[in-house]
Amino acid sequence: MSRVLSEHGIDHVVLERGEVANAWRQERWDSLRLLTPNWLSRLPGHAYQGCDPDGFMDLPQVIEFIEGFALASAAPVRTRTAVSEVRRIEDGYRILSDGGEIRCRALVLATGANNAARVPDLQRALPPSVQSVPAFNYRSPKQLPSGGVLVVGASATGVQLADEIHRAGLPVTLCVGEHVRLPRIYRGLDSLWWMEHSGVWNQRYDEIEDLQRARRLPSPQLVGTRERLTRDLNALSAAGVELVGKLAAVRDGRALFSGGLANQFALADLKLERLLDTFDTWARERGWEAQVGPVERFAPTRVPSSTRLSLDLGSGEISTVLWATGYRPDYRWLQVPVINHKGELRHEGGVVTESPGLYALGLPLLRRRKSTFINGAEADARELAQHLVGYLAGRSGMAMSRLGR
Repeated sequence: MSRVLSEHGIDHVVLERGEVANAWRQERWDSLRLLTPNWLSRLPGHAYQGCDPDGFMDLPQVIEFIEGFALASAAPVRTRTAVSEVRRIEDGYRILSDGGEIRCRALVLATGANNAARVPDLQRALPPSVQSVPAFNYRSPKQLPSGGVLVVGASATGVQLADEIHRAGLPVTLCVGEHVRLPRIYRGLDSLWWMEHSGVWNQRYDEIEDLQRARRLPSPQLVGTRERLTRDLNALSAAGVELVGKLAAVRDGRALFSGGLANQFALADLKLERLLDTFDTWARERGWEAQVGPVERFAPTRVPSSTRLSLDLGSGEISTVLWATGYRPDYRWLQVPVINHKGELRHEGGVVTESPGLYALGLPLLRRRKSTFINGAEADARELAQHLVGYLAGRSGMAMSRLGR
């Protein structure tokens, strides 16, 4: 957004609570790699230039990439400037921060949706002998005590951490609820190549029937490895990870799991089939059949012959519960009445219509399905900046009409 505002000649400042790329420095596990291949890492005038376009950046590389973009863009970043309060005033907004007070006519919230771990209340019922670790605070298997690990959540984070912890030699039980299955490679190309080129990733928020549900879908079960492997539930169970149903409750020291594991598997498999059909149709209609591999279909997710419905957390079998249950935004500092009862920002494609001059960037499916990915930021920023420029010029009504397609 800073880069695009500079192109429009809009005076602005970027406030960062820590250093540039602070979340990547402080709030990610050590072995994390991007889910997106390097060729998809692109921002305005700044793209991956290395020798491994099909690889996946590790943490130091991501930090270097973002630092490089900030430098190349000459972004007016004020580091170590944490915002403590934002209030609406007559001519705009007043921001209180470590660096003092700032007043502005327009404000863009680029804090994202991953500010705090979304941990269910039932964690309070865990026995004292079991360590509770949100994925937000996890760094490596070395920090975990010996003994089994119950990983709650089987989206991208849960699958990656279950695999890493199991490879480190600890027994892992994975609680599986709703999930999105996706192979790493399909017909010889990365699945995200198909998402990008087929237009699925570019589907707009105003074209989706159930937008709120789509925004809450878990991230696909993808991992970024040098071998470009698919590490889905079949791969995990074959390696020795135990699969159980969704964690429904903790009562009297026992974890209780839902019995709907087969249904969750069937639903994820059905959605995968539909998505692959979409890819195949696009390839056929665009004449790509000769450039890609043959049509593939994948084995259904295997249902265990027997599945535990409960687990005694006081028996010593489980030493740690790792909560890979997603993240949530944290708007405690935003003293503007635009937050719903679930703690989410009310907005229309990133425009906070209830509070003129307020915008958001980087939230799930903000304007497109790819809004939370690095390569999805530019298109959203350009459209929102267009509206912002019109608002500052006193033509917000015209800008709203121009914001469409």
